[in-house]
Amino acid sequence: MKKILAVCALACFASAAFAAAPEATSAPKTAQQSKMATCNTDAAGKKGDERKAFMKECLTAKPAAASAPATQQSKMKTCNADAAGKKGDERKAFMKECLSAPK
Repeated sequence: MKKILAVCALACFASAAFAAAPEATSAPKTAQQSKMATCNTDAAGKKGDERKAFMKECLTAKPAAASAPATQQSKMKTCNADAAGKKGDERKAFMKECLSAPK
């Protein structure tokens, strides 16, 4: 009888440990998973072939590079290249203005 109780208790602890493991190891969403979630939300209300076509188009669409805002790193490269030849306070003022300007 003691052995049966011990086995049952061990089984309960083991199942609880395995049930909690996926939550503890959940990783942040990848870019593709985020894109899938967004497309899935946008496809709400569409059914059948219409939904299938929409999802295919949405998931294969590339973000437009021209419409994307410039990253700080790309702004830094551009401003640095434009500041060639400037020195001291002139360069400092130019870089401040260039980096704060919206692009």
